[in-house]
Amino acid sequence: MQKKLHIKKGDTVFVNAGENKGQQGRVLEVIRKSSRAIVEGVNLVSKHTKPNAKSPQGGIIKKEAAVHISNLMLVDPSNGKPTRIGRKLNADGSLVRYSKKSGEEIK
Repeated sequence: MQKKLHIKKGDTVFVNAGENKGQQGRVLEVIRKSSRAIVEGVNLVSKHTKPNAKSPQGGIIKKEAAVHISNLMLVDPSNGKPTRIGRKLNADGSLVRYSKKSGEEIK
């Protein structure tokens, strides 16, 4: 069984540790198997590519590499600051994420 993570694709996150500390970006992909996420504009690496149909010139391209989820915090949509995440049961019995800082539900 895959583990439940505190961030999802499309969330805005804040990097709180590592080389890219202090940066913010949108989550493009979550890799649950290795507990990592690819964040837009964060942890850019140089990738050497051979010429192909997509890039006929080839050369070096900048690409986002995965960041461990423990180094990411969700940005609270109400005040724009990083927050921890909790889960609670909704009135209709579904599990929803909420911000520990403001107490607001996260869509």
